[in-house]
Amino acid sequence: MQRYDAIVIGGGLVGSAIAYGLARAGLKTALVDEGDVAFRASRGNFGLVWVQSKGLGAPHYQRWTRLSAEEWPKLAAELGERTGVAVGLEQPGGVQLCLGDEEFAERRAMMEQMQREAGNFGFEYKMLGRAELEETLPGLGPEVTGGSWTPYDGHVNSLYLLHALHKGFVERGGAYIANRTVDYAAAQPNDFRLGSGADEIAAPKVVLAAGLGNAKLAPLFGLSAPVRPQRGQILVTERSERIWPIPIGSLRQTLEGSIMIGSSEEEVGFDTGQKPEIMQAIAARAVRTFPWLAELQIVRAWAALRVMPPDGKPIYDESVKFPGAFTANCHSGVTLAGAHANLFAPMVAAGALDPDMAPFSAKRFDVPAAA
Repeated sequence: MQRYDAIVIGGGLVGSAIAYGLARAGLKTALVDEGDVAFRASRGNFGLVWVQSKGLGAPHYQRWTRLSAEEWPKLAAELGERTGVAVGLEQPGGVQLCLGDEEFAERRAMMEQMQREAGNFGFEYKMLGRAELEETLPGLGPEVTGGSWTPYDGHVNSLYLLHALHKGFVERGGAYIANRTVDYAAAQPNDFRLGSGADEIAAPKVVLAAGLGNAKLAPLFGLSAPVRPQRGQILVTERSERIWPIPIGSLRQTLEGSIMIGSSEEEVGFDTGQKPEIMQAIAARAVRTFPWLAELQIVRAWAALRVMPPDGKPIYDESVKFPGAFTANCHSGVTLAGAHANLFAPMVAAGALDPDMAPFSAKRFDVPAAA
């Protein structure tokens, strides 16, 4: 049996960011990755570091997202220096465009509420009219009435990020255990044994970061992870001259020039297929926003599954029954990578989550139904 200081189950962006943070903290860490048979949200996401729409009605989530965005430049620079992999972070702020006066009014009300709920923590934003937007976003369609802007937003190449986290983890002494599924688990307080086939590993700490797999794993450790799959589809155009200086919510231009178009939300279980009607709807809104996009060829398209808690907000927990066991569940693995590596991992290393993480507990779902 191989012993470690900590084991992280799940080699996607959430698990690899946490494992990287643990290894950096000096813990002998194993990262168990199921491999390509897993539903990998990390290879199908949009690549945004996005703050402005996160945490409406939940100030703790807004704050957590903001803190992660603040950690992102440091994490990107560190990964680049240590691994030689540039993750392509650009964080100039971002804008969410609105089609029509009704969308613009709804967006304004949302941003006002976000600012009120932020309290002393603060939330900076601007509502930009069409004339202001045309100065930086040429070729707007006639239906675009304005949009919301915040300075916190940005985007990265999420595949480079995953590669950099894995490489940085190994270079810091981490053990990457690839193509392994956890077949059984034996849990005792601060003593966890996990097996895959004839192999067994053990550690006093374990972090469940297996995405949709956490739903089945969590009860083995006295935890709850009521997550479900939600499908999203993305279209990618041929490369063109870079024209947008900022990401635009459901539109972003990569460093290479291709334009990614999203997004969609479908409740279809574990089906990763593509639906032409959804693809058409995504493309239609993009062309209404920027009519010149109709001239570009679509070269790739895919669907992937988000890890979605019941209320859409992350779940972070530590086991009362089996201290030393933690779980991390979210659909924003890119945005929250900064927080996972630089804030959450140190809590795990210290042996307990900070008190201000309590609102993220799955216990929030354990309430009596209304009469």
